[in-house]
Amino acid sequence: MKKFFGVLRYVKGYWRYAIWNIIFNVLSVVFSLFSILMLLPFLKVLFSNDPNALKAIAEKKPVWHFSTGGFLDQLNYSLAKGAEDHGKISVLIWICLFTAATIFLKNLFRYLAMYFLAPLRNGVVRDMRNKIFNKSLDLSLSYYSEERKGDIMSRMTVDVQEIEWSIMQSLEMIFREPLNIVFFLILMVFMNPLLTLISFVLLPISGIVIGIIGKSLRRSSAKGKEKMGVLLSIMEETLGGLRIIKGFNAEKNISEKFRSENQQYTDISIKMYRKGDLASPLSEFMGVTVLVVILFLGGKMVIGDHSMDGEVFITYLALFSQLLSPAKSFTTAYTSVQKGLASAERIDKIINAEVSIKDAANPVSIKKFEKEIEYKNVSFAYREGEVGWVLNNINLKIEKGKTIALVGQSGSGKTTLADMLPRFYDTTKGEILIDCVSIKDAKIKDVRALMGIVTQESILFNDTVYNNIAFGIEGVTEEKVIEAAKIANAHDFIVQMTEGYQTNIGDRGSKMSGGQRQRISIMRYQI
Repeated sequence: MKKFFGVLRYVKGYWRYAIWNIIFNVLSVVFSLFSILMLLPFLKVLFSNDPNALKAIAEKKPVWHFSTGGFLDQLNYSLAKGAEDHGKISVLIWICLFTAATIFLKNLFRYLAMYFLAPLRNGVVRDMRNKIFNKSLDLSLSYYSEERKGDIMSRMTVDVQEIEWSIMQSLEMIFREPLNIVFFLILMVFMNPLLTLISFVLLPISGIVIGIIGKSLRRSSAKGKEKMGVLLSIMEETLGGLRIIKGFNAEKNISEKFRSENQQYTDISIKMYRKGDLASPLSEFMGVTVLVVILFLGGKMVIGDHSMDGEVFITYLALFSQLLSPAKSFTTAYTSVQKGLASAERIDKIINAEVSIKDAANPVSIKKFEKEIEYKNVSFAYREGEVGWVLNNINLKIEKGKTIALVGQSGSGKTTLADMLPRFYDTTKGEILIDCVSIKDAKIKDVRALMGIVTQESILFNDTVYNNIAFGIEGVTEEKVIEAAKIANAHDFIVQMTEGYQTNIGDRGSKMSGGQRQRISIMRYQI
């Protein structure tokens, strides 16, 4: 359960909701107990046909002492006194009204507990999504070159959703049902310690069995999440590469690959559901088995040695039956949590991933580029220690005001050489200097703020023309955007669009031609 409590660390900002939830859960359990206990006086009045017996009880007020016997003596006296003064029907009416009131309050407090849990549960999941997304922005590009995009998307969406359904929705059961079990057990101990001890010994057996099933379910769930990541990767690659797939008539191959992975995911899901669905009926069967043992032993006490009154035994059975429901809910929640913990482990791999490219302890601020950029004995390998360098011992000086073209065959490291300047990747050996300051010692934001980047592939967002041009720049005016568009010879075709600069350009600029997309990318540099 260490991982479960690890997820609960996000609750720390919502303690006031958690406290109110616990308070109302306690009140709900207390009134639930009262509603069951009212069965005892109801049976006492219903089955007592000897008026002289009631009269004898009403004439002698018992001395209170803290025990089951003391409580029953006080209750019997109150009932007998009420029956003598007002009649048995009046007492029965009051018992029924009091029972209805306790049940109403029990359900009211249960709703209030869930009411205060709702912002906690959803707030925790929201914070988790924010943390994963922010961490995904902090991670270097090298991290994503080692991972499938679809698997990362699966962790951010499917796994977070699994935590919401499996863990957050189980919080109510996790914190309410143990209260139910403890309160009911305490009362049952007072009513009959021996029967309670027997049930307390037998019930944990089902818990051990459920625990074994839960661990197996967790392993299956982890495999299922990994396979879902593969499916999303295939879908992402397919949608991004439709032009190539259709051009090479590869639809059948891609379809068969997806169908094979999808079938494997289905087989894992079937096993997962079967294991999860086994927990509830198994826990119910084990509980009923214990109930049968209690029925026999308690019945023997009532019929055989008369050590227990009939109405007390029936009330005890009612309490025990109410104990089975939270025990069953708790085991169901446990198996559900195991599925969520598999997702939590996958999410932790992102949250706890090391950010390899970050600011130095005391970074230098660079606000201007004045002299030169220098690559000094720079070597680079995508995996440290692998045979062969992408770049090896590069020395290069680029003076301010000069235009430099990197020319070479495909795969010679031109893009990598450029990517190291804004620190998309860090040098394996050597260093890069801007005006004699190592970029590893400078603030990353300052280094990147000095640059305008136009990539080979036009990277645009599913947003308006205006927002794509002004991307990442705060406080930019419309005049500056239009001026940049005119410099890039794009203003004329933009104003001819349906809504001008406020026209949505679609996913990756799909509503524009290749040349238009390239011009939008260039405009970002002009602002």
